[in-house]
Amino acid sequence: MSKKIPHTEPNAVRNIIADIPDGIAIDELSGKLPNIPRRTLQRRLSKLVNDKLVIREGKGPSTRYRLSDIQASAQADSNHELETTQLEDYIPVSPEGEALRNAIRKPIQSRAPVGYNRYFLADYIPNKTLYLSGKLSDELHKYGNVTAQEQPAGTYVRKIFNRLLIDLSWNSSRLEGNTYSLLQTERLLELGASVGGKDMREAQMILNHKGAIELLAEPSSDTGFNRYTILNLHALLSENLLPDPQASGRIREIAVGVGRTSYHPLEVPQMINDCFDLMLEKATAIQDPFEQAFFIMVHLPYLQPFEDVNKRVSRLAANIPLIRENLCPLSFVDVPQRAYIDGILAVYELNRIEFLRDVFVWAYKRSCARYSAVRQSLGEPDPFRMRYRDKIASIVAHVVRSGLDKQQASTQIKLHADKQIGAADAPRFIEIVETELMSLHEGSIARYRLRPSEYQQWKAGWR
Repeated sequence: MSKKIPHTEPNAVRNIIADIPDGIAIDELSGKLPNIPRRTLQRRLSKLVNDKLVIREGKGPSTRYRLSDIQASAQADSNHELETTQLEDYIPVSPEGEALRNAIRKPIQSRAPVGYNRYFLADYIPNKTLYLSGKLSDELHKYGNVTAQEQPAGTYVRKIFNRLLIDLSWNSSRLEGNTYSLLQTERLLELGASVGGKDMREAQMILNHKGAIELLAEPSSDTGFNRYTILNLHALLSENLLPDPQASGRIREIAVGVGRTSYHPLEVPQMINDCFDLMLEKATAIQDPFEQAFFIMVHLPYLQPFEDVNKRVSRLAANIPLIRENLCPLSFVDVPQRAYIDGILAVYELNRIEFLRDVFVWAYKRSCARYSAVRQSLGEPDPFRMRYRDKIASIVAHVVRSGLDKQQASTQIKLHADKQIGAADAPRFIEIVETELMSLHEGSIARYRLRPSEYQQWKAGWR
């Protein structure tokens, strides 16, 4: 008699695939479902593919499975109410942004297929076409200026490099679906200690960010919106992550698809190269550093000049003019993944930048609050921190008094959040607690009713 398969099994397979937008290999999937025999798992995957619920990409060892566009859209729609609430809690959206968000959250089958619009780039005239108004740019300058004295390019970023390295590596990776926590990221970058049971691609993604950020922080007249910088950023960020290793740092020569969107990028290599050079030429000509940063965040992912890792390159490249001008860098602190993706989709499908601009401006102000010596006001106190003030203080004090190291603390914080914090708020709660621990010092321990002796004993083993 054949073994009866639980009816929930296909859903378990599909749910795991849905959590990894870039796709998952069968070996990784098998590790997450140890109770399902490999042959059975292969049959389940074949059925999901045949039913058009899952897409199979690649061949042989590089084969990966991801949710089909229709299924991804349906899942997004089912989570719409929850995600909208989370987004509105943390991202103020303009009326134009609100309209765009509603448009790109329609089921994918109701959104018209579109290709690359060369006029979107060609019609942009540096220093005349403005994605950021003069008033908005002035506001960002007030937030981002950290010194009244003129200093060599990159001086400020080198002062905060260790903090920026962790924040930008974690947040940029998190926006790609990486599941490492902030503390796990810090431990990986400082000690090279990856987390057992997680996909090794996640550790590789974070370590790749380290190399790319180091490139940007090094004082060099060669760094800018040029082929050398952008191609090498891609090579560093994509190391050991692409099916074809030769594609790292190289403009793509093949067609690519973009999941969960009706947008189809350019396919002709010569046209891709021409648009890439034009994009760099226009970016270089822009005089305002914030306009430069936002321009590259819009046009590099839209062009998709590389086989993969385009958005990561754009996020780090956006920091080139900020580092050069000794402005606060942009580390995407607290940016919800869905808000960022919605902004990108509005660019892809509608060539509209208003929603992504809302995200960019909000994200930059949050980053400034993290790094600036003069902390400009962001308005009212964070209601999330106020709501969970006692629970945040309690878990911070528990970690210190228990003498937990970074790995143990990461585990305990997640367990605490799973038990006492709602699923919607848990990721934000975990991030805040881990940030508080990473910035804890003798001058702030009284906030948690900690004694100096408890702090010193804990600090000695905090690694």
